[in-house]
Amino acid sequence: MTLLLDYVAGILVVIGAMFTLVASIGLLRLPDLYTRMHAASKAGTLGSCVVLIALAVQSQDLAIATRALAGVVFFLLTAPISAHLLAKAAHAAGYRLWEESVMDDIANAPRAVHKTTQS
Repeated sequence: MTLLLDYVAGILVVIGAMFTLVASIGLLRLPDLYTRMHAASKAGTLGSCVVLIALAVQSQDLAIATRALAGVVFFLLTAPISAHLLAKAAHAAGYRLWEESVMDDIANAPRAVHKTTQS
């Protein structure tokens, strides 16, 4: 049983490393800030999560597995939010899209109405 879990963990580590490799290639090859950020956040998050799942499988210790799965949940909750907020901040700062981008969703989004209360 231990040998089988070691093989499963090894396969998961290789899959996680592949996702991380794709994220790093995306950082080097994609044309603008937004597509690079997309590659890094999506593939990097999946790579990190799969490696943490491999740790949970291989450790065979409930405390370590619980911490690893808590790390997976943390990555899945925080990485998309932080990438979204960084993209909004970059757009507000004036970073342009790649000239071949077909749509600027942030520029076309309706602006929220902010009401201030006067006391």
